[in-house]
Amino acid sequence: MAATKLQALWNHPAGPKTIHFWAPTFKWGISIANIADFSKPPEKLSYPQQIAVTCTGIIWSRYSTVITPKNWNLFSVNIAMAGTGLYQLSRKLRHDYASEADNAVAKE
Repeated sequence: MAATKLQALWNHPAGPKTIHFWAPTFKWGISIANIADFSKPPEKLSYPQQIAVTCTGIIWSRYSTVITPKNWNLFSVNIAMAGTGLYQLSRKLRHDYASEADNAVAKE
């Protein structure tokens, strides 16, 4: 049974014999790097970088569900990219704008 499932994966149109498998697999490195940046101070995060990561994740997640064959590896990596990008943007926005509001209240 396991051999037939591995054989099906191997021969799938988006399987390991194609670029459709390897491109999203290596793209996981971007999501892993973004997760590693969770410990980075928010002032060191970049709006353009995180907006690009988020938009890429959202756009390509949609694309991966409308192409034939459906590429679930591409879908999952882009959901992860969108999620980590949104989280990093929320950290940056909270730091930049909540800090300013706190400083304004402290000055009064």
